Amino acid sequence: MTIVGDVTEWLEQFAPARLAESWDNVGLIWGDPGAPVQKVMTCLTVTPTAAAEAIDSGAELIVSHHPVLFRAVKQIRADSPETGYLWKLARAGVAIASPHTAFDNTKGGINDLLCERLGLVDVAGLRAAVAAAPGSFKVVVFTLEAEREAVSSAAFQAGAGRIGAYEECSFAIPGEGTFFGTESANPTIGERGRRETVSELRLEFFCPSAKLAAVLAAVRASHSYEEPAIDVYPLHEIDSGASVAPCVGRIGRLVDPQPLVEFARAVARALDTTSVAVAGDPARRVERVAVACGAGDDFLKDAARAGADVLLTGEARFHRGLEAEALGVGLVLAGHYATERPGVEHLAMLMGRAFPRLTVWASRSERDAFRMVDATQA
Repeated sequence: MTIVGDVTEWLEQFAPARLAESWDNVGLIWGDPGAPVQKVMTCLTVTPTAAAEAIDSGAELIVSHHPVLFRAVKQIRADSPETGYLWKLARAGVAIASPHTAFDNTKGGINDLLCERLGLVDVAGLRAAVAAAPGSFKVVVFTLEAEREAVSSAAFQAGAGRIGAYEECSFAIPGEGTFFGTESANPTIGERGRRETVSELRLEFFCPSAKLAAVLAAVRASHSYEEPAIDVYPLHEIDSGASVAPCVGRIGRLVDPQPLVEFARAVARALDTTSVAVAGDPARRVERVAVACGAGDDFLKDAARAGADVLLTGEARFHRGLEAEALGVGLVLAGHYATERPGVEHLAMLMGRAFPRLTVWASRSERDAFRMVDATQA
């Protein structure tokens, strides 16, 4: 049986919370992590329409790119148009998780997907991410051989020992430990007032940061020692060479440089949108392309510092266009929805592969809130 926590733990491994912006709200936002799940719907934003689709389709979990309850809410009422759909989701027992900016920034996330669709090569990070807490730890505990099963089981149950598709992973090394119990000590083995030498095991577990406190508490509770020796080591992500995380935004190169206006048309085709706004000289040669999905206009100066010819993002304020002209950097706005919806569809595909027994789909009812109107037509 798959539970909500299994899916959200996979999501944490794919798009670790440490890659999210400091202001963001990511992870399991509401719901029971222990609830069983058979159907999962992804969407860009939880709206009344998306909520109705999830409920009608029997989804137990929504993975929404944009988090719900992003700003403080004082009331959640069924008769309120702002929160009524949230009340219905809660009544239906639908959990909600959000990867948001962690998904934007992770290897294989939305920004990488945009670069792939545009055919960019030599892709690198645009802005270094703010240093964050480690995403995982190695927990080491020293225990008696006779207590190995009790301590290991407690650690596994609390969330340690999961590596990819494998659970209950650990490593043990036999050795000898020494201790000297003072008069105030109450040793499990030996006597106070003299040095003792005891045969022990060094037990090691992988532990995600979100589970660290629970795992340490479980290990202490299951251990017979008055003062169990526990070491906690932060782990660094191993970079395969293709990853650019933990970086925010991307910059890459077009194999065949083209004028800004032609690049804008290529963006529209790649993202299946009919309207793209452009700031800058239409004839400007574009080779180096900076990418920031969604509302990424604040990456304009980063793009300029990186020597980009253009910044592709979803939306921007009016004065960003003027700033782009002053900096000599083109600005292409393809729409918030158009730059992020492909990621939502891609995420559904990845989750379906990871959990082949689940039914996973990208919301079929979700649409861009904005429509273009042709003023030349009557």
